Amino acid sequence: MTFVYALQIALRSLKVNPLRSLLTMLGIVIGVSSIVTVFAIGRGAQVRLAEQIRSIGANVLMVNPGTAREGAVRLKAGTRMTLTESDVHAITEDIPEVRTAAGSIAGRAQILHGSKNWNTTVNGTTSNHFLVRDWDLVSGRFFSSAEETGAAKVAILGATVAHELFDKQDPIGTQIRIMNVPLEVIGVLDPKSPDQDDVAFVPLSTAKLRFLGSASGINRNAVAYILAKVSSDEQMQQAKSDIEALLRQRHRIASEQEDDFKVLDPAAALQAQQGAIHTVALLLVAIASVSLLVGGISIMNIMIVSVTERTREIGIRRALGGRMRDIRLQFLCEALVLCLIGGAFGIICGIVLSMTVARMAGWVTALDPQAIALAVGFAAMTGIVFGFYPAYRASKLTPIEALKTE
Repeated sequence: MTFVYALQIALRSLKVNPLRSLLTMLGIVIGVSSIVTVFAIGRGAQVRLAEQIRSIGANVLMVNPGTAREGAVRLKAGTRMTLTESDVHAITEDIPEVRTAAGSIAGRAQILHGSKNWNTTVNGTTSNHFLVRDWDLVSGRFFSSAEETGAAKVAILGATVAHELFDKQDPIGTQIRIMNVPLEVIGVLDPKSPDQDDVAFVPLSTAKLRFLGSASGINRNAVAYILAKVSSDEQMQQAKSDIEALLRQRHRIASEQEDDFKVLDPAAALQAQQGAIHTVALLLVAIASVSLLVGGISIMNIMIVSVTERTREIGIRRALGGRMRDIRLQFLCEALVLCLIGGAFGIICGIVLSMTVARMAGWVTALDPQAIALAVGFAAMTGIVFGFYPAYRASKLTPIEALKTE
């Protein structure tokens, strides 16, 4: 008996009891669809985090101000506006691992152009901000030194803001209004990601003087946060330690006092999230594999019943010259076909389910060919492992005993 002929016999046998075959495959369908869906959601989350890491820029450290206290209650991060433009200059000049740094303040505002308007984040910063984040321009130019020191009425738009206000028109040289302050658009940034592109940048001095005010009500030199670009990945930890030591010295913080700032590595934090997502995805896959185990047990039970029902058929095949290995191959192929058909339905259900989750929950999903191949491999292995005992049992029947069975 050839393998192809055994497959043909298996398909004919499954057609005899289609409902039983369908119910037997159900566990495999659920297990494979669960694996495909979990991998698609997990892979989508990893892709989204990778985009966020790239959007931040390579080797970037973020310095945030500390938390204020009201009695014994600690408020949210950033409520103590202790960082200043002088800190930015000190980090750039005194930390050898830092290539450049930029301070920023930000707030929400309505931007108008003609009859169109858009509510977005307005970020007051310097041209170094774009160097830190490896952010290029699609058109136009960055702020000049004169514009940064002179509080010039100029703006650089993110891709989302440029699209909402100008659609396909070239915004360079046109005027927009932020809080009734007219500004000339001098640049449009290269798209990074939807949440990163919804922003308009103005010179830091312009933001403080004309509409956002100082970052704190006390110190007009204050900034809301600082971004620092480190020369290489190997120097990140050393740069972080040096920045912490420098700011503690500049802010005159005693050794027993806690920092009034926080130095973070956003990329490292996102990579840690990536690792956590991967771990959770593997855990969910392990749980989904239980469905394959249940489906395999179901297939073994049904195949044992099938061997019992078809004892006379087995006896006739043995009497006509069928070898033990031919009988094993026949029943192994039936179990394998059951699992592969169930796996195919499971892949289709998994793809549909992942697309439905992406649409309804707004999550990012990404189908992984390796996950699909892994699911098919698990299904095939389930058929072979759990189909072996019924096939072995069928092959051990002697012709005489099989033909005597009613």
